[in-house]
Amino acid sequence: MTDLSKYRNIGIFAHVDAGKTTTTERILKLTGKIHKIGEVHDGAATTDFMVQEQERGITIQSAATTAFWKDHRLNIIDTPGHVDFTIEVYRSLKVLDGGIGVFCGSGGVEPQSETNWRYANDSEVSRVIFVNKLDRMGADFYRVVGQVKNILAANPLVMVLPIGVEEEFKGVVDLLTRKAHIWDNSGDPMNFEIVDPPADMADKIEEYRHALVEAAVEQDEELMMAYLEGEEPSIDDIKRCIRKGTNELVFFPTYCGSAFKNKGIQLVLDAVVDYLPSPTEVKPQEEVDEEGNETGNFAIVDPDAPLRALAFKIMDDRYGALTFTRIYSGKIKKGDTVLNTFTGKTERIGRIVEMHADERIEKDSAQAGDIIALLGMKMTQTGHTLCDPDHPATLEPMVFPDPVISIAIAPKDKGAAEKLGIALNKMMQEDPSFRVETDEDSGETIIKGMGELHLDIKVDILKRTHGIETIIGKPQVAYRESITATVADSYTHKKQTGGSGQYAKIDYRIEPGEPGTGFVFVSEVTGGNVPREFWPSVEKGFKQSIVRGTLAGFPLEDVKFALTDGGFHPVDSSGIAYEIAAKAAYRQSIPKAGPQLMEPIMKLDVFCPEDNVGDVIGDLNRRRAMIQGQESGPTGTRVKAQAPLSEMFGYIGDLRTMTSGRGQFSMEFDHYSPCPRNVSEAVIKEVQERNKAK
Repeated sequence: MTDLSKYRNIGIFAHVDAGKTTTTERILKLTGKIHKIGEVHDGAATTDFMVQEQERGITIQSAATTAFWKDHRLNIIDTPGHVDFTIEVYRSLKVLDGGIGVFCGSGGVEPQSETNWRYANDSEVSRVIFVNKLDRMGADFYRVVGQVKNILAANPLVMVLPIGVEEEFKGVVDLLTRKAHIWDNSGDPMNFEIVDPPADMADKIEEYRHALVEAAVEQDEELMMAYLEGEEPSIDDIKRCIRKGTNELVFFPTYCGSAFKNKGIQLVLDAVVDYLPSPTEVKPQEEVDEEGNETGNFAIVDPDAPLRALAFKIMDDRYGALTFTRIYSGKIKKGDTVLNTFTGKTERIGRIVEMHADERIEKDSAQAGDIIALLGMKMTQTGHTLCDPDHPATLEPMVFPDPVISIAIAPKDKGAAEKLGIALNKMMQEDPSFRVETDEDSGETIIKGMGELHLDIKVDILKRTHGIETIIGKPQVAYRESITATVADSYTHKKQTGGSGQYAKIDYRIEPGEPGTGFVFVSEVTGGNVPREFWPSVEKGFKQSIVRGTLAGFPLEDVKFALTDGGFHPVDSSGIAYEIAAKAAYRQSIPKAGPQLMEPIMKLDVFCPEDNVGDVIGDLNRRRAMIQGQESGPTGTRVKAQAPLSEMFGYIGDLRTMTSGRGQFSMEFDHYSPCPRNVSEAVIKEVQERNKAK
């Protein structure tokens, strides 16, 4: 029987370029999993095995690997940092018990760090913090600790202090033992010595150690009372308290180093073992019913309990579809039959493999706490629950954001249409934030995603992996529509064609909903003027109508429909009559309710040299951006803004031109906002012309 207390399921997450993948490489080297370190900038990192990842030096899909440290088993997932791939981070955090948040020593807390931190908070994942790249120009450990407090509203528990900064960085002081770990410049992580810390750091060490011990003993009342009376707690007691506080998200043990120069990683690995929870110590996953409501039952981590597992990622490779699965309770064996509660069908487990990036190790069985990949699953998709057919249950599913950008795509070779359809279907199964639709009017294939880079990578995968050359249309923004006024109206649907006819009369009110509420329907009918059994038909008619707004055919958001009264006929009234009445009422009343076009607004973070700030801000103003602030750092200035997506196409090229190639930016969807009148009119005109051309 495997000892689950020795398991650590952890993820490594951070902003683009903070050094996640490099940190993973160092962990694999230290744990003996690989013998030669691969570098991201050489395109040789173990977990960046896609061609696109190696060329661009970024992580696109999360990679899973297993390593061992101090007789503990670490299941590690290296996640992407780029905003267009946040879905990978979200679904990885959903199945992990702990994480390492990596921050750049000079860049600090960047926008994607905020998003990932928010995801980790939502999933209640315990974390340790690693401030990386302390050998970089402008690195400042204390500044980053301050940003974690102020920007993330988190409580970093400083465990080590750096010795030297920038090119002088050579090691760290462990505050618990008051000993310095000094590495030489050979680049070998094992070439270090433990010595007394520099004398000039004595005051700082005592100040930070005092704060560390004080925060730790607050987790144990007896220890705290003893400490207040002057009794120094033992290191084991302090560690026990830190573990408790970390697991309860009271604070986050904070370390520093340079992954690239192999300095400081051992202490982070020790922290993973000492402070992050095992699968049995985290809050168990809640089970839900068919409607997604909580049932009060939990998937307790126990190999002897009925099987409960969550498929969190589908990956297609040369051997077929791999279904990455986290087992919460029970056991699974090769050849077992499991029930997929989403499809209601059973599937047979073909093979079970343990992943090491793109290598695989065959296994006969797996149990609660394991993260494995299954082969042979035909109908299982991301977010589906696999369980024991005799004890069915559904785990809380994953919620994915809607895409904000779309482009039309067609194969260059007309004969490749079927091949393109199969490839796109596989890519949709792998990535739930990537959608494919067919335009009903034109018959065009439309692909939708989270940003330009996201779709750019998808087109590249079609070309490299599937051998399909494509023609790409102009990017289209995913606009929405909303209303600004309340309308009370009435509609009667009457049809008589011999025999029984159709009759439905509804009085209703349509009003703007609260932002983020989507579609809301209420019935305020008293008495029996519209019998209760027809209310769902009225709701269905309105709900089906909001997918097409009356201005330009974009979906209608945040609107409330209230059924206030109506009439019925004892013979001619039916559900279908009320549904037709609701659809006609929608077309009749929405144009009277002050419809307006809504555009997606992106949160923008632009980094540029000090000399170019004026040009960058001037350009952003031309793009209708709202500048929200700027921060000067040692290596340049960070400008934070919000801008409409429609104005941001091709921005990276313009930014590079303005900054001689030194500017960088990231953006992610923030909210929908009403379009200015001139923009709205131009979009509506363009849609009308497109429809005419069809």
